[in-house]
Amino acid sequence: MTDALAKTSLPPTPDYDAWPVEVALHSVDHDDRVLTLRWTDGRVSRYHSVWLRENAADESTVNPDTRERILDLSGLGAWPTVEAAGLDDAGALWVTFRPEGRTLRFHPGWLRANDYSNAGDPEAPLVPVTTWTGRERTAPVTLDAGDWLGQAEDSAEAEGLLGRALEVLLGDGVVRLRRLPAEPDTVRRVAARIGPLRPTNFGEIFNVRAKPEPDSNAYTSIALPLHVDLPTREYQPGLQMLHCLENTAVGGQAVMVDGFAVAERLRETEPAAYETLTRVSWCFANTARTTDYVWHSPVIRVDARGRLQEVRIADFLRGPLMTAFEEVEPAYEALMALQRLLREPDLAMRFDYEPGDLVIFDNRRLLHARDAFEGGSGARWLQGAYQERDEVRSRLRMVWRAERWQRIDSGSGG
Repeated sequence: MTDALAKTSLPPTPDYDAWPVEVALHSVDHDDRVLTLRWTDGRVSRYHSVWLRENAADESTVNPDTRERILDLSGLGAWPTVEAAGLDDAGALWVTFRPEGRTLRFHPGWLRANDYSNAGDPEAPLVPVTTWTGRERTAPVTLDAGDWLGQAEDSAEAEGLLGRALEVLLGDGVVRLRRLPAEPDTVRRVAARIGPLRPTNFGEIFNVRAKPEPDSNAYTSIALPLHVDLPTREYQPGLQMLHCLENTAVGGQAVMVDGFAVAERLRETEPAAYETLTRVSWCFANTARTTDYVWHSPVIRVDARGRLQEVRIADFLRGPLMTAFEEVEPAYEALMALQRLLREPDLAMRFDYEPGDLVIFDNRRLLHARDAFEGGSGARWLQGAYQERDEVRSRLRMVWRAERWQRIDSGSGG
C-alpha cells in the first residue's frame, strides 16, 4: 500500500464510519450508466451511475454536519450518467456526472465495503446465529466482568469486553457476565453501556422476587413454564437482562431453551405444524388489574426469505384463538406438537444464579423458565430490565467502528 492511500486527502464518506483501505484500486472503465472498477487483488466491481450519484459525500448530496442525505434525485433534471471517470493521486475514484457536470470523489475503502455487485446476503445477521440445545450449552457463555464497571466506558478493555459480550449475545442469544457488583441498579449501569432502556408497565427496572399481591407469577415462588416476556405487545422487547442480587433459596434453577432450535426441529420433524404456526395468528393477552394488552401474531415469525425472526411462546398469556373456523383444529394440533417438543429434555440449558451474575438474552428468541423455590428457605432477588435488539446491533457496530478507526490511526489499515 502506498503512503498516499493512508493520507487524509482521501475524500469523506457519506457516514461517520471508518473504512480502511486494505486493497487499492487499479483501474476504472465505464459506459453511460455503469462504472467498472478493478482492484489490485483482482476483484472486479460494478456500480450503477445512479447509485454512485446518490451515495456521494459532497455538500450537494449530504449535510456535512449530520451526514443525512439532502439530494433529491428527481430534481437533477435527467438520469445521472457518467461523463468521465478515473483515479486520482490519493487512490480515490472521481466521476464527472451528467447532466450536472459535477465531479465527485469516492473513498476506495467505502466503495469496497459497499460493493453490492459482489455482495452476499445484504440482510445477513450482523453476527452468524448459532442455534444450540442443552447438549451443546450446559450454561451460557460466561465472561468475567469483575472490574468492568470501574473502567472508563471508552477504554480499550471495557470496549473489548462489551464487544465480545454483544457478539456472543447475537450469536447464541444469551451471554452471562460474572462478578458484577451485587448491588441494586447495577443492571441499569450495564444497560447504559449498551443503549436506552425500554420501560414497560413493570417500570424501567423490575424486581423479581416473591411479594404480597403479585401482578405476575414471576413475583411468586412457584415454577414458571418456558416463555418469552410480553408477547402481548405489538413489538415485544428484544432484550432482557436479569441480575442476581441474592440467591440463598433452595431451588429456583434457571432454565433456558433456544426457541430457534425448537422451531428448526419442529420444521424437520413436523413440517405441517411448523407451517401452521408461522401462518395462523394467535391472541396474546395480559388483562391485568390496571392494564389490558392484546396483540395477535403467529407463534413463529419468519422473514420474506423464511429465516427465523422471533418466537412468541407463553401459554399463560394466550387469549382465545380467533381465526377461520376451519383453521382452529389444525392450529391446536400444531400448538400441541410444539408443546410436546418443548418437553424434550435435551433442549434445555439449566444453571444457577450466583450473586453478581447478570444474564442478557434475546427475548424474541430464547425461552426462559424457573423451577419452583422454597420461599422460606432464603432470599432470591433478581433485578431485570428490557432493551431492544436494535441497541445491541448499534452498539456493536460502534465498537467495531472504533476498532477500525484505531487501525487507521495506527497506520495499519488506511
